[in-house]
Amino acid sequence: MGITHHGRTDRLDLLDPTLRTWDCVVLESGPDGIVLDRSAFYPGGGGQPPDHGVLLWQSVETRIVGTRKGEDFYLLPAEGDPIPPVGTAVTGAVADERRSRLMRTHSGLHLLCGVVFRDFGALVTGGNMEPGEARMDFNLPEVPADFKALLEASVNVEIAADRRVDVRVLAREEALAIPDIIRTQTNLIPPGEEEIRIVDIIGLDTQADGGTHVASTAQIGRIELVKIENKGKANRRVRIRVVD
Repeated sequence: MGITHHGRTDRLDLLDPTLRTWDCVVLESGPDGIVLDRSAFYPGGGGQPPDHGVLLWQSVETRIVGTRKGEDFYLLPAEGDPIPPVGTAVTGAVADERRSRLMRTHSGLHLLCGVVFRDFGALVTGGNMEPGEARMDFNLPEVPADFKALLEASVNVEIAADRRVDVRVLAREEALAIPDIIRTQTNLIPPGEEEIRIVDIIGLDTQADGGTHVASTAQIGRIELVKIENKGKANRRVRIRVVD
């Protein structure tokens, strides 16, 4: 495993999150799924769902509707679709609208996390996202009466600031030396991970993360806070929507 590969597959999605089509070769094909030598499909993880898309080969289309991670990274075809044999040269294509909206949503959650940590000192206790909608849970026992309106205004100020979003890979020791690099209440970084991928919203939020992101906060769009829910004595669940 590694930052730029998974098993036999080179991870193009992490090298260039804007890549939507590429040429590749089928290394394995069968009941477990399809393994490519190169793939820009995000396999899912860290709350971000896997990409959808297609493989195009010999005038045939195979729809990709999910992934499975093991020693290799398997693409899961739609039921009944033809599967390219081992050795076939194919063109992969990620569903652009889904991926782009997930990138905006994921970056929006990081921005939300940065604002809540800066203004309230709260750590994340859970989260989930779908294209354009997400929720994040915070250890936040007390909030002001106007918390929802205040938070929505603050996150949209940071979007308008058009902060750059940088991604870099650091050695584990160097990454963990960054103050407050873990923004979750529980450290989710596997003990054996020698390299850690860092996503940095410049001047606002720096944390370990393995997902795909936009290049600047202005690309997120506008964030609407849909609802604030109490989930226990200390937990607040913030539901957001990303709009154009």
